Amino acid sequence: MNTGLAATNSLVVAAFHRLLLRQGLVCLVVLAVLWVAWNVFRSRRLRAFAGATVDFEAGSLSQAVGSATPEAAAAPSEPAARRLLRLSFGMLWIFDGILQGQASIPLGMAANVIQPAAASSPTWVQHLDNQLATIWSYHPIAAPAAAVWVQVGIGLWLLVAPRGLWSRLAGVLSVGWGLVVWIFGEAFGQIFAPGQSFLFGLPGAVLFYCVAGVLIALPDEVWERARTGRIMLGSMGSFLVGMAILQAWPGRGFWQGRPLANGTAGQLASMVRHMASTPQPHAIASAVSAFASFDASHGWGVNLFAVVAIGALGIVFLSGSPLLLRAGLAAAVVLLLADWLLIEDLGFLGGVGTDPNSMIPALVILFAGYLAFTRPATRVSFDAASVQSPDVAVRSPFARLALDPTYALRVAASVAAIAVVLVGSVPAAAAAANPNADAILAQAVAGPPQQEYAPSPSFQLIDQTGSPVSSATLRGKTVALTFLDDVCTSTCPLIAQYFRQADGLLGPTAAKVELVAVNANPIFVAPEYLQAFDLQEKMAALPNWKFLTGKTLHDLEAVWSAFGNATELSPGGAMIGHSEFVAIIGPGGHLRYVLNADPGPGTTATESSFSVLLASTLKKVASGS
Repeated sequence: MNTGLAATNSLVVAAFHRLLLRQGLVCLVVLAVLWVAWNVFRSRRLRAFAGATVDFEAGSLSQAVGSATPEAAAAPSEPAARRLLRLSFGMLWIFDGILQGQASIPLGMAANVIQPAAASSPTWVQHLDNQLATIWSYHPIAAPAAAVWVQVGIGLWLLVAPRGLWSRLAGVLSVGWGLVVWIFGEAFGQIFAPGQSFLFGLPGAVLFYCVAGVLIALPDEVWERARTGRIMLGSMGSFLVGMAILQAWPGRGFWQGRPLANGTAGQLASMVRHMASTPQPHAIASAVSAFASFDASHGWGVNLFAVVAIGALGIVFLSGSPLLLRAGLAAAVVLLLADWLLIEDLGFLGGVGTDPNSMIPALVILFAGYLAFTRPATRVSFDAASVQSPDVAVRSPFARLALDPTYALRVAASVAAIAVVLVGSVPAAAAAANPNADAILAQAVAGPPQQEYAPSPSFQLIDQTGSPVSSATLRGKTVALTFLDDVCTSTCPLIAQYFRQADGLLGPTAAKVELVAVNANPIFVAPEYLQAFDLQEKMAALPNWKFLTGKTLHDLEAVWSAFGNATELSPGGAMIGHSEFVAIIGPGGHLRYVLNADPGPGTTATESSFSVLLASTLKKVASGS
C-alpha cells in the first residue's frame, strides 16, 4: 500500500535506523551477558578439575573434562553436505537481513515489492499479500526492523549450531520464516502469475531457503545414506526439466525478442531491460543492457539455448552418474551465474532488493546434493567402557551442560541467536496487533505537532443544538479545535473521521477531552446544517463532540480571525476553501500544539496515522506533560 511518501523520507529513515541501533545494542547486551555466563561456568568447571590427578599418556583429563558424556565422546563430525547447507544459508540469511536495513525498505517494500509481486496473481493471492502490505505500511518502522533481526538471528543460529537438536531447530525456524516470506512477501514466488520463468527466479528464492531448512532439520542418520544425495539431485533434476518445458511452452512470449505487432517486446527482453534500468553500478548495467539488446535481436535462439541447457542439466542430475554429475555441476555454475548476472541482475540491486534471487541458493543445494551422494556421513561407534569418567551414564541435557563446556557454548550461542530473533519479532508482533498506523507517517507528511504556549483566543458561539458554548465553558478540559465546512464533501468529512477515530483511541482520557469544530462556511451557518453533517458522519454519537457556529456571520468571522483560519469562497460557491489544522488547547486555556490536519494524499495509512498522532497529543496535554 502506497502511503504517498517518498521511499527515502528522511524522518522515517532516521527513525528506522534509530530503532535498529537500539535493538542492536540490546542484542549486544544479550550476547555479552551470555558470554560472561559461559566464561563463569567454564572457569568453575576448570577449577573443579584443578586438583585432579591426570594421566596425560592415557588422556584421562580429556575424557574427564572435554568428553564427560557418551554423546560428546562419540560426536561425529558434521556431514560435508549438511555443513555446506548450514553455513551457506546461514550467511545468506544474514546477508538478506542486512539488505532489509536499506533506507528505502520501510516505505518502499509494500509499494515496490510486495504489491507488484502479487499484482498479476489471482485475487486470493493478492488478498493474502495485501495483509502483509497493510501491516508494513501501517508500521513502517517495527515491521522492517523485525525482518532485519529475524533473518540475522536465523543466520547466526545456523552458523553457531553445527549439530544436534539446536541445529535442527534452526532449520525448522528457517523453514517457518521462509514460508512466511515466500507466501506473503513473494506471492508464492509468483508461481500463479503468468509469464514467469526459472530464468527470472521462479519459484522464488526463499523456497530454496525452505528446502535447505528442511534438509538441515533432518535426523543425523539421514546423511549416512547416499540415497539422500540421490534424492536431492533427482528432485533438482526433475525441477529443471519442468522449468525447461515451461520455458519452451508456446505462446508465453519467450520465443521472440523483437517487439510484437502490438508494440510489446518478448518476455525475456522486457524483463532484462527493466532490470537494466534499476540503480546499479555502470558496468553491471552495461552488461545487462547489452544482453537485452542481444536477446531482442536473437530471441528465438536465446530461448532455444535456455530450454536445451536447462533441460540437459535436469537430465544430468537425474542420471545419478558421478562423472556426468561433475560435468553437470560445472555447467550449472556457468549457466546459473550467467543468468544471475545478465537476467536477474544480481537480484539485490536497486534499493529494495532483499535477497540475491534464486540462482545462488539453487547452486548451493545442487552442490550439497552432490556431496551427500558422493560423501555420505560415517557413523561413529562408541564403547561406553572406554570413558573413565563416573558421569558417563548422565544423559540429561542439564547435566550435559554442566559436564561438557563445548556443548554449553553451543547452547549459549543458540540462545543468543534466538534472542536476536526475539528482539525484532516481539515488538513487530505487538505492532501488527495494533490496527492503527504509526503516528510517524502523519509527521512525515505534514511535520510533527508545532509546539506553542500562549493564551488561547476567547470565543462565544453556539453548538449544533443551539446551546451557547464559550472558551470559558470549556476551561478545565483539553480541547482539540478545528474548522470544518458543514456542507463539504471532500476533506472535512475525513477530518471529522480523524476526530472520531482519535476519540476511540483516547480510552479513559476521553472524559477529559472536548472535540470541537467551528463552522468554516460563511453561507450555511444555521445549526440545522451542522446537525445534518453530524448525522452523515456519525459524529452525534460522541458525547464530547461539539460543532459550533455563530448566531451571526460576524461571530464566526471573529473566531476565524482570532485563530488564523483563512476562508475563501470558491468560484460558483460550490466549495469553501479554509485552513486545515487542529489547535490543542490545555485545561488552563493555553494553546499547546498546532497539528496540520491535511496529511497529504489521504491514504488509509496516513489517515489512521493522523488519528493516532492526534490522540497521543491529546493524552500528553491532558496528563499535564
